[in-house]
This record gives sequence, structure tokens and C-alpha cells, in this order.
Amino acid sequence: MHIMIIGGAGMVGAKLAKSLAGAGTLGDAPVDKLTLVDVVAPRVELPDGPQVELREADLSDPKVAKSLVDLRPDVIYHLAAIVSGEAESDFDKGYRINLDGTRYLFDAIRHAHGQDGYRPRMIFTSSIAVFGAPFPDSIPDDYFRTPQTSYGTQKAISELLLEDYTRRAFFDGLALRLPTICIRPGKPNLAASGFFSNILREPLAGQEAVLPVPDSVRHWHSSPRAVVRNLVRAGAMDLAPLGHRRSISLPGLSATVAEQIEALRDVAGDKAVALIRSEPDETIQRIVAGWPQRFETARARELGFSAESDFREIIAVHLEDELGTTVEDYRERQG
Repeated sequence: MHIMIIGGAGMVGAKLAKSLAGAGTLGDAPVDKLTLVDVVAPRVELPDGPQVELREADLSDPKVAKSLVDLRPDVIYHLAAIVSGEAESDFDKGYRINLDGTRYLFDAIRHAHGQDGYRPRMIFTSSIAVFGAPFPDSIPDDYFRTPQTSYGTQKAISELLLEDYTRRAFFDGLALRLPTICIRPGKPNLAASGFFSNILREPLAGQEAVLPVPDSVRHWHSSPRAVVRNLVRAGAMDLAPLGHRRSISLPGLSATVAEQIEALRDVAGDKAVALIRSEPDETIQRIVAGWPQRFETARARELGFSAESDFREIIAVHLEDELGTTVEDYRERQG
């Protein structure tokens, strides 16, 4: 099996590649080749196993999509996008990358299908930003898409395209609406949601963090580990029972910023919490105010998708996966 990850230099793409290479299989099928594609050359250290090809390419260039589809991957993970804050501040760039690039990819597959019947599995990472206020207390699986940001609009359009191209049998597609990933490793990015990770990641490392919203803000979260596990499942499962409803909100954890901070206090103590500095940002507050807070994900859970149930568990995942330690060992080192 040949698997292509578009967005392979990103955090999720790199972790997904490591998971697939480490397992050596996707479902019951052996993974023979991994192709990682991104606008910067992916630099990922993978376990020995499948053949690995690294490609530097920009999907918003119309010629790139055809060159990727010409490789005839069996499964395509389309993770590439610019994040919410950047898509909101740079309108043209957001639509060029998040929508035009997706359309080029889908159309390249459509044309290949007309040539030789090529029909890959397409897993597209969408976002809970496809929904907009006002919200019910908990968003059901059949709630309508009313995005209130450019990023959410780009993702919503892409979902509709995926569903139509799947209906026409050009590919076998599934769009997964990811919760906000927390705790993201590495440095802060331009996502409006980045502070959800920053207020935990930096204090855990003994560094200051800025909180741009009130601690009463509630949001929907999942760890990187859970997201990768769900992506792997999406690539292997039988999608036929889903019919034409090919966009799914993944399970997550609904928590307020205050609950995040209390989980941090429980793990790292008052000293870590004291490193969080309140610095209101009206733009981020406006964007976050239009985001959903809680989901009913019975459909996803029935299909075997899952997530954490407590923020202490999310912090524990970060310590294990990024710092190579346990909560107990971390506390002991902190004294």
C-alpha cells in the first residue's frame, strides 16, 4: 500500500507518518511506501520499514496536484492548510491554499479516475470552525454548517466538495472535523486557538505564557496522540456504511480555560500557573467567541473514534510524548 500525506512536514503529518511507519500496516494491508509532501521539505525521522519519499511542493500550484496524483497513492491524507488566524488576516492566501489547493487535488483525482478508474481513499482534515454561533449547548451530529470565519468557510466548502466527489465515486472520502489539538508541541503558531496550548506548554517548561481571553472561555480539545489514532482508523475502516454523510465531528473534551489551568496546577503546581499572564486580545476574543464549545459525537464514537476525558490526561500525554516523562517523574524533578 502506498500512502501519501500532504502536509507531511506539519506536527500532525509527522506524527501520523511515524505511527504508520512504526506499525508497518494500515488495517490489514502492509504499508510499502510513504510519500510526505509539504511546501517545505519534510524532515521526519522514521523507523525502518516502508520506502519513504519526501517532496517539497506547493499544492496551491495547479501543476502540483497532477504530479502527486500521477504517483497513484492508495490512501491520501490531505492535512495541508494555513491556520485560522492567518487565513483570517490574509484573505487571498487563505482561499488560495485552503480551498484552491484542495480543489486542484480533488480535480486531479477526478481526471485520473476518468483515465483508468483510479479511486483512492481520501482523508481530509476539516475543522469545528465549519460551525458558527448561535449554538445549542451541545452540537448534534446533524447540525448545519454556518461558519463565521474565512478559515471555517474554506473548510466547509471543502467538505461539500469531498461529499460530492465521493457521491460521484471519484474517490472514497471522509472529512474529519478535528477538535483543537492540545497540547501542540513546538513553538507558538499563528492559529487563533494557539493560546490553548501555550498556557500549558510554556509553563510546563518554566516559561511565561500569554492568555488573550477570559478564563471562562470553553472549547473542544483533543491530544495529538488521539488525533493521529483517529486518522489511522479513518484510513483503514470501511466507509461504505456512512453513505453520503462523509463529514464527521471527532470526539473531544469540552473544558474551560479555568479548568485547563486547574489541571496544570494539579500537575505542576502554583509556580507554573503564576507564569500565565492575562493580556486581552480583542481579535482573538472575537474569533473564539464564534467557535462551538461542546459536541455530541455519538456517530463518531459508534465508528470507533475516541479522545481523552480529562485535561490531566491531555497533559500526561504531552509529558510522555514530547518530554519523555510521566506526571510522577515530572513532579519529582520539579521538587
